[in-house]
Amino acid sequence: MAAEIIIAENLTKRFGTFTAVDNINFEVSKGEIFGFLGANGAGKTTAMRMLCGLLKPTSGRGAVAGFDISRESERVKANIGYMSQKFSLYEDLKVWENIRFFGGIYGLKPDEILSRSERLLNVLSMQEYAGSLVASLPLGWKQKLAFSLAIIHEPAVVFLDEPTGGVDPITRREFWELIYDASDRGITVFVTTHYMDEAEYCNRVSIMVDGRIDALDTPENLKARFGAQSMNEVFTMLARKAKRAD
Repeated sequence: MAAEIIIAENLTKRFGTFTAVDNINFEVSKGEIFGFLGANGAGKTTAMRMLCGLLKPTSGRGAVAGFDISRESERVKANIGYMSQKFSLYEDLKVWENIRFFGGIYGLKPDEILSRSERLLNVLSMQEYAGSLVASLPLGWKQKLAFSLAIIHEPAVVFLDEPTGGVDPITRREFWELIYDASDRGITVFVTTHYMDEAEYCNRVSIMVDGRIDALDTPENLKARFGAQSMNEVFTMLARKAKRAD
């Protein structure tokens, strides 16, 4: 059986009297592509922040890459990559300067940065743009570069928060090819998305409603369970049950 790289046991987060995340339970295996879905206000961003070691749970337990998210948050941060829905690179720096900067932030040695930057530029077919300002790149290229830098240190897990927002369908598919490659190398991919066709690309999918995980299974099993033709239909059925506002 594959190693469990993410564990959530009765994970809960309250803000005063409001329960943002309510006793969620799941496990994610090494190299798995795990879709974490939910409408705005469902609690998925709060849950992700806890798993990244950025927010302490009110109760319950969580572990990422073998480290407790409450007691060892700095160890968690050192063993993950993260890419937000908002573009996270420095647009006033050149491509190669961003690579060097993020490689240094993640603790890579100069020779490691050099070798990995060459591979990265080759995979992205961006060799001739290494000296270009990031601001001059098309959005899709920026997103693929941001993802590649989020995993330049080969983390155990990469958290992706709506990484393909605003890019065209062809670029989204190319982005997912990078995700598949990372998964094949043993990197666990934890991804949120509002594109339900992307949920079909995940090994398993969870769907949050009002702070709880309402469904968790493979896309095929979820469609069969709900008698749906697509993950969009499944998501719509569950999201209609939501009672709290965004």
